Amino acid sequence: MDIFGATTLVRIRHPKRSPFMSLAPSEFRQQVRSGRLSGPTAGYCGDFAQANLAILPRQSADDFLRFCTLNPKACPLLAIGEPGDWRVPALGADLDVRNDVPAFYIYRHGERTEEVRSLNELWRDDLVVFAIGCSFSFEEMLKREGIALRHLEQERNVPMYRTSEANVRAGVFGGHRVVSMRPMKAADAIRAIQITSRFPSVHGAPVHLGDPSLIGIRDLSRPDFGDAVDIHSDELPVFWACGVTPQAAIESARLPFAIAHKPGHMLITDIPNTRLAIL
Repeated sequence: MDIFGATTLVRIRHPKRSPFMSLAPSEFRQQVRSGRLSGPTAGYCGDFAQANLAILPRQSADDFLRFCTLNPKACPLLAIGEPGDWRVPALGADLDVRNDVPAFYIYRHGERTEEVRSLNELWRDDLVVFAIGCSFSFEEMLKREGIALRHLEQERNVPMYRTSEANVRAGVFGGHRVVSMRPMKAADAIRAIQITSRFPSVHGAPVHLGDPSLIGIRDLSRPDFGDAVDIHSDELPVFWACGVTPQAAIESARLPFAIAHKPGHMLITDIPNTRLAIL
């Protein structure tokens, strides 16, 4: 059957090889919503912001908002929905958070209990959507500068690691910072710092370069989320604060019920990355 056929599921592939590379964000979301696409979203709709998600009961929303404010590198907010509203117009006019993300994690009492494709059966009138900036958003700018991104070259999800760096606590939310890693030559790392520092809404400049043990990472070949990538002898690991950090906070809070995106499987928005840049 044709790739757009009603019963065909296409796993999102490396953008260079994907027939969906040229889709606009709304078209891409439609393919995800229909169940025709799944997988990590790195490299797609490169001119537009991608978003991490934390979806929490209203009674926990104020504390989580304060958590994001106190931990802006890991949790730069792009938008907050109204209680029970799955549309979040600030992110896209036709957006349906329940179905426009390739995969979700469900947390119950701090434990990840399920991975689901749709939230239709789980949605509640008290749920509040928090959309948090994603480092995938600045990758297009890095590529335009000729900076290689190994996870895209190897058709893998970006590697992400739990660190020993504690988040600033807000109410029940705490945990430790999660980082994403991209190996780079020293000159590329310097240029990447210059480029990404202009985009604080999508994590900004790196938080660490070099020896991973200094931030509590023991083995780069065993990421906590995503996939391991090759690191060449002339490269150093470069770490950015990661929007998976809220999942560590959700685990520490042990809420009866909470939802997050599956790491690397993002919501693609209609927000141009250029709008997020600062001079």
